[in-house]
Amino acid sequence: MQSGGPVFLMIGGEGPANPAWMNSGAWLSYAEKLGALCLMLEHRFYGKSHPTPDMSTDSLRYLSSQQALADIAHFQTVMKEKLGLADSKWVAFGGSYPGSLAAWYRMKYPHLAHMAVASSAPVKAQVNFSEYLEVVQLALALNHSDCPEAIKLASEEVSKLLEVSSFQMLTDDFRLCDLLQINSWMDAAYLLDTLAENIMDVVQYNKDNREFEGVKDTNITIPVVCDIMANNSLGTPYHRYATVIRTILEANGEKCIDASYKKFIQDMSNITWAPLALGGRQWMYQTCTEFGFFQSTDSAAQPFSGIPLSYHVQQCSDIFGPEYNLSMVTDAVQQTNEYYGGLDIKGSRIVFSNGLIDPWHRLGINADVSGDLIAIQMDGAAHCANMYPARSEDPPSVHKARQYIFQLLTKWLYT
Repeated sequence: MQSGGPVFLMIGGEGPANPAWMNSGAWLSYAEKLGALCLMLEHRFYGKSHPTPDMSTDSLRYLSSQQALADIAHFQTVMKEKLGLADSKWVAFGGSYPGSLAAWYRMKYPHLAHMAVASSAPVKAQVNFSEYLEVVQLALALNHSDCPEAIKLASEEVSKLLEVSSFQMLTDDFRLCDLLQINSWMDAAYLLDTLAENIMDVVQYNKDNREFEGVKDTNITIPVVCDIMANNSLGTPYHRYATVIRTILEANGEKCIDASYKKFIQDMSNITWAPLALGGRQWMYQTCTEFGFFQSTDSAAQPFSGIPLSYHVQQCSDIFGPEYNLSMVTDAVQQTNEYYGGLDIKGSRIVFSNGLIDPWHRLGINADVSGDLIAIQMDGAAHCANMYPARSEDPPSVHKARQYIFQLLTKWLYT
């Protein structure tokens, strides 16, 4: 770090802080050029941050975005004194939920954060985020216009097979870990959701450079999925869908899919930190008490079926208790938007970047709000694409986004 140089703070999110980010990533290339000190802060309740004896619902009341921002402020105040950084300007960086935190930190603590780089930040909380799957449909159609229709037919066929109790067939075709058992509509919805999420993940992270983080299935892209869905020699759309799911499983080095809703609820109801709490229960709590973000099939303009809003809200009740119902989630989401402003952002020196095939961009800032509340849209890019280490295969829009962010860093730090 140069004497008096800036401090770059990477904000952690809904999982363990990954040390890979201290070795590579766009922010480090900016830091080298600008002589910045880089720090990374893990989010409370995730990774090794265990502020309470357990993750009971009573303990989780200390888990919120507002508390996370207060933690960041305290961390900055202490580090400033400890490392003698009184003259340094601080820049908050984050992607996805931490991207929202970065923007909100600049808004709520302007005396501490000089500027923020908010990548793929869903700053608007929304109970029923049905637009997510609408973007999935549009992204799938970019490669093969008939790809979403083939997936739709396949998903409908899975629903029909569930209705006629073809459990052995579904178990075999989709390589489920145990013989499928359907005792309620939630069991059926959970299978449909589990299968759909494989495709959703492919779209959300399409062709990004996450390998440095240790992610295995980055070779499974939208074209790979849609080429399989278009291959008539593999049988009906249903059989092609099963082939897609098995291909993703193999790429991840996994033997089977766990499609038991009962087991899912048991896992999510585990309140102990041991052996390894990766963040599923904690993030579920934040969606039920702050954000919603529930990716339902309630829109007609998307390819999946059988995952209504009520399915997601029922999970909140099944995991945290009956009082975590639609009324509570709706009130919580309204409160979040009242506190932060939703899309009605007020502030300065924040840059928002969004990839247009990333479904999360629908809850983000996609047009400049003012001369120093800047939006960057990246055509053909996925979730947080500009944050990853640069490579030649990146879309031109991602190269441009990184350059523009560097220009804004230089401008806002030194003018």
